[in-house]
Amino acid sequence: MAGSNHGHTPAAWTGVTIAIIGFCVSGAFMVMANPLGFWAGLVVVALGGVVGMAMSAAGLGKPKAAAPRTHQVASASAEG
Repeated sequence: MAGSNHGHTPAAWTGVTIAIIGFCVSGAFMVMANPLGFWAGLVVVALGGVVGMAMSAAGLGKPKAAAPRTHQVASASAEG
């Protein structure tokens, strides 16, 4: 998996870090039986996804794959 460079970008790290914080907040408020805090934590989780996509769009994510090139091979004519 490390060879594919999957998620090794500032956009991915930032988005996942924000989402983990949101899950922790949501989990803590769920244990405390506070529905408003629980939903606020889920909003933070969604914010992590938005921030990650925005950073990726700003060029801090994995570069898009280039379109495949098609090479036209010219056939050599055999002149003798």
